[in-house]
Amino acid sequence: MQNLIQRTVYREDHESFREQVRRFFEKEVVPFHAEWERQGLVPKEVWRKAGREGLLNTLLPEPYGGGGDFGHAAVLIEEIARTGASGLGFPLHSDIVAPYIHTYGSKAQKDRWLPAMARGEMIGAIAMTEPGAGSDLKSVRTTAQKTSDGQHYVINGSKTFITNGINSELVIVVAKTAPELGAKGVSLIVVEAGTPGFSKGRKLEKIGLMAQDTSELFFDNVKVPVDHLLGEENMGFKYLMQELAQERLVVAVRAAMSIEAFLQKTVDYTRERKAFGQTVFEFQNTRFKLAEAKAKATMLRVFVDDCMALHLRHELTPERAAMVKLNATALQNQLLDEFLQLHGGYGYMTEYQVGRAWTDARVGRIYGGSDEIMKEIIARTL
Repeated sequence: MQNLIQRTVYREDHESFREQVRRFFEKEVVPFHAEWERQGLVPKEVWRKAGREGLLNTLLPEPYGGGGDFGHAAVLIEEIARTGASGLGFPLHSDIVAPYIHTYGSKAQKDRWLPAMARGEMIGAIAMTEPGAGSDLKSVRTTAQKTSDGQHYVINGSKTFITNGINSELVIVVAKTAPELGAKGVSLIVVEAGTPGFSKGRKLEKIGLMAQDTSELFFDNVKVPVDHLLGEENMGFKYLMQELAQERLVVAVRAAMSIEAFLQKTVDYTRERKAFGQTVFEFQNTRFKLAEAKAKATMLRVFVDDCMALHLRHELTPERAAMVKLNATALQNQLLDEFLQLHGGYGYMTEYQVGRAWTDARVGRIYGGSDEIMKEIIARTL
């Protein structure tokens, strides 16, 4: 199948990095991913290997990362989608958790945590969602109260649906430092694994993303020094709002490449599979379905790459990020369903991957802000 469009968002160094990522994936990821899905976890050693290969914290400057930009991060995200390696929590670690520390942390905090994260020696997570608070971050009930001497925070509460939760060695906790102020009383505090009172609950059973560890986290009088606060106290909600645009673009980049990868797989399958004396591709219905999918995928590709170009210039707005996430995940769910149908019974079997991709895609309309939240953000611009 011919390329959808001539892409101009990537430079030569981005494409060289893609070759490096592909070599790593073919050797260290693809042969083992099915086993990780059965285990429900990506081994920590894979993270260490990725760190040694320079695949983590790619958009941060040295010594905190690879010295690249969002284009390098997007390349890795696209290769995750292309190979269906949905268990890898690298983007959450590198493109969401690490940037919070780099943007809002002190030099001492950055020196303490980011080099270890770049090496894969500290796996990062961010604890936003609670059993009673999902997209409504203003309603978090986890608290962080200062001790009487003002030297520590004592954190109490619980979090759920935490990506990289089981493997996590560093967690940014969204907590209320001034509960009476509502959204204006939220802060971001870093907690390291092994801190007394910090525990990890069960690995949550999901319908998709089977190899990606997702867990509950519990904080029972967890005492951390005040220098674990990121940025200023009670500014956490503002920080979250500023960084969520990149998180939503990450989801869109992944969705667009997932569509393209499985469009190609479906074209290949229908050209080989025969029914009623001809290939499935030769039926007009099949060709029309695939033609429509290519048209929609091309439209999405142009929009996603435009948003990437804006983000590389630091011009991507929250509203546009909401639009691209909303559109990308909706099309991903719609088109993967069509691709599965064209695979017939084999689409429901794991050996063809399209069934797993279809199941994995469903969460895209929920995490990083649900469809409804995206529509609310866009509606404010009307």
